Amino acid sequence: MAPLLSVKNLSIGFGKDDSVVQDVSFDVAPGETLALVGESGSGKTITCRAVLRILPKAAQIRSGSIHMQCAQGPTDLVTLEERKMRDLRGNQVAMIFQEPMRSLSPLHRIGNQVAEVLWLHGRKSEAEAKKEVLACFERVGFPDPERTYSSYPFELSGGMRQRAMIAMAMVAKPQLLIADEPTTALDVTTQAQVLGLMKELQRDTGMAMILVTHDLGVVANMAEQVVVMHKGRVMEAGSAEPLLSTPAHPYTRALIAAAPKIPAAAEPQALPSREDLILEMTAVSKTYSMRAGKGWKAPSLIHACRGVDLKLPRGKTLAIVGESGSGKTTAARIALGAEPPDAGGTVVFRGREGSDAIQVHQMDRTARTAFQREAQMVFQDPYSSLSPRMRILDTMTEPLEIHDIGTRAERRDRAAEMLNTVGLSRDMLQRYPHAFSGGQRQRLSIARALMLNPSLLVCDEPTSALDVSVQEQILRLLERIRDQQKLSYFFISHDLAVVARIADEVAVMRRGLIVEQATPETLFHNPQHPYTKALIAAQPEPDIHRPIDLKLVAQGAGSPDDWPEQFRFSGLDAPPLVPLEPGHKVRCHV
Repeated sequence: MAPLLSVKNLSIGFGKDDSVVQDVSFDVAPGETLALVGESGSGKTITCRAVLRILPKAAQIRSGSIHMQCAQGPTDLVTLEERKMRDLRGNQVAMIFQEPMRSLSPLHRIGNQVAEVLWLHGRKSEAEAKKEVLACFERVGFPDPERTYSSYPFELSGGMRQRAMIAMAMVAKPQLLIADEPTTALDVTTQAQVLGLMKELQRDTGMAMILVTHDLGVVANMAEQVVVMHKGRVMEAGSAEPLLSTPAHPYTRALIAAAPKIPAAAEPQALPSREDLILEMTAVSKTYSMRAGKGWKAPSLIHACRGVDLKLPRGKTLAIVGESGSGKTTAARIALGAEPPDAGGTVVFRGREGSDAIQVHQMDRTARTAFQREAQMVFQDPYSSLSPRMRILDTMTEPLEIHDIGTRAERRDRAAEMLNTVGLSRDMLQRYPHAFSGGQRQRLSIARALMLNPSLLVCDEPTSALDVSVQEQILRLLERIRDQQKLSYFFISHDLAVVARIADEVAVMRRGLIVEQATPETLFHNPQHPYTKALIAAQPEPDIHRPIDLKLVAQGAGSPDDWPEQFRFSGLDAPPLVPLEPGHKVRCHV
């Protein structure tokens, strides 16, 4: 069978510099999924953009060919005139972009944006287009297609926005779908459901798919063919099963080794001693009031956290894991004093060993300044948390200036020392954030948080947007710094494989409630709650013989009304968090 898409010896460059993509070749057969795998900067996305001819203005296709079997016969996409290329985009070849919030217009309703594809290519009336779009919304799993049609992007969650992007790509029934990191920013349970949806749609429509990803676990669940890229070149290519089972190239082996994995069942270990606690949260709840859309309606209450009790021993790592909207970040902000808890909740902090306990939400200005030196935060998105207008030197020394610590020379020396601690050179102090890769920017965020020599570090999803190899480096760095400086970590993540690597104790949160709490060994050896089981089942592994159990994921990630009877509840009437064994608590009916 002739391939649907054939890319031969493709090279792409910018200006007079060396080519960023060099001699890349691959074929995609009808109905087949080919995965382009590699780290950020390997040339995956720009290769796919060349297929659609949506490259940046400065980029040139220097050599090679891109041929596609179109309705009118074999077509060279490199030389195809622009008018015919516009007819092909979105109609015969569609693309799902990595960031749906940036790809969707914030000024237009979701339904109109998806229907636009049919207006442009199908020449359909508004009524016909709406009918097809609503059917497509139902197909991709929107519970209320009519409501989604009239919603704006900001009114949808990340998973729902990604489903809208899939609907936009699928509505014209393309022959080829290019999915550029379609699940990178999603929770593992949402990722599993989106991957299952894409596979199901592919079976129903017979389309071919190019999947761009850095996650070999996703590849194992989705692809028949794999092309591994590094620095613009193809390192290894072939069928998924032999490539993942017995990789030939050292780079492929390194990617597989770096992929986070849920540990094999191990005998549970005792909880760490809690005699010396650096942080203690008791009965912490947080309720927000959201104004109704109509003036005569009462405001609705959003329960971000409900009855959270957590204890963090000094020098240890306490992890909170759960999907977006589960209350993880709210709990961390309350722990840092950035948000006040509802009446009755308390947060107690003990900075140094033997020091007096501090009530975090009852501090005066002097006490708060001292507390802020002891407790620092590493944010999820380093690019947003580093000012693009400040050099790294100014960004690093700013905390010392605020707290009036040291002379200018001493601050500069401290900044250089911290860069060295996180594996960067002092020569980088004069650069701006845009000159660094994602992994380097996250190292800079960690270095800045360490400038005041804190005793507590709150890490909010510090590795969620990073390649697996960079993620492994950041986790090793965090472990080394924790052991060297006797730091305590309050670690937030949606990824149980990452948590298993770094945490001493794990609290699993869902919709503001802690549903299960134990050491990682106990949690993975003997998970009890259906949501914990769903998180474990949703973790993709680079093993083609261990696919994601979508049925288990759907049950645990679904409504509490659908959980097994022991865990089931409706509304706010949740069962208590009860101890099953020493150090293992589960929210269930006794």
